[in-house]
Amino acid sequence: MKKLYEQAVALLEKLIKTPSFSREESFAADHVETFLNERGVTTIRKFNNLWCYNKYFDLSKPVILLNSHLDTVKPNSQYTNDPFTPVIRDGKLYGLGSNDAGGPLVSLISAFLYFYERADLPFNLCLAATAEEENSGQKGIKCILDDLMPLTFAIVGEPTGMQMAIAEKGSMVLDCVSTGRSGHAAREEGDNAIYKAIRDIHWFSSYAFPIEADLPDPVKMTVTQINAGLQHNIIPGECSFTVDIRFDHSYTSKDILNTIKNHTFCDTTLRPNVLTPSSIDIMHPIVKAGLAIGRKTYMSPTSSDQGWLDIPSVKMGPGDSVRSHTADEYIHLTEISDGITIYIDLLNSIFPYLANNPTLDLQIYESQYQ
Repeated sequence: MKKLYEQAVALLEKLIKTPSFSREESFAADHVETFLNERGVTTIRKFNNLWCYNKYFDLSKPVILLNSHLDTVKPNSQYTNDPFTPVIRDGKLYGLGSNDAGGPLVSLISAFLYFYERADLPFNLCLAATAEEENSGQKGIKCILDDLMPLTFAIVGEPTGMQMAIAEKGSMVLDCVSTGRSGHAAREEGDNAIYKAIRDIHWFSSYAFPIEADLPDPVKMTVTQINAGLQHNIIPGECSFTVDIRFDHSYTSKDILNTIKNHTFCDTTLRPNVLTPSSIDIMHPIVKAGLAIGRKTYMSPTSSDQGWLDIPSVKMGPGDSVRSHTADEYIHLTEISDGITIYIDLLNSIFPYLANNPTLDLQIYESQYQ
């Protein structure tokens, strides 16, 4: 186990040194591919996604997907450390992508290697290190789903403190444009598009979608970008802004769009690649196995590549979601070692659930890609 941990940290340091923004993950994928190939694992690659299977793959057994992503967001201006220089200080490994999702990725890789040469597994493992998670891109996990062996369920590696997210919100992005009329700022001319946008932005920030009492807010809308104006003395004729929307099963994307159009005056365009909310039955074997080893369940307010999967899945990994996309990102080294151990314990704990049901042939739990 110590060797797996040391190799995981070394790989994570190498990944931190390698810029891997969404759509630019090629070199990071090279590192992971080389790491696995050097350990005798045959990999398959498509664009910047790569995947592999356990040595003694058996089509008669269920297939568990172990997935996490290679890409990172861009570092923000508040970094005090070099985001691409891994630094270990006070038991923490600093660097861009260390927490989201480098720690989960290298921990899943380690768990995969632990089981790789086992000939007696009651299941198969498919490890997939994928691209474009942060921007929900077309060349991420979405583009390889039809290339993978039929999957039974998945563990998606994201920073969750190694607790099990058994549901997560969907995600959609709106590009909005408020249109006015240009004019000279010194005279009573024009129709200020910024003022129009402000009215709609206020609605986005304050509107609450109806929900039953004592339940969490079903929809969260956040204006994250805004742009307007040519120069100081021209009233802007157009103001554009972007809205990030997270939602649960209470409302569909169509319901949300209809509500927005009925309450705002801006023109709205929905970006493609809407991520749907996901959830898993509390009685699913992977959830029961997690509970048996002391893991807790919760609903995640964030979204991930779970939204592309048409199979049961849990989101689970070392690190803390609060640190994601923040300056001076880090992960505790103990979180990586604990993550490897817990992933292995979780997979070992599934054994009893498969003993009496070796193919996991349960309609309630099994689904196929459409």
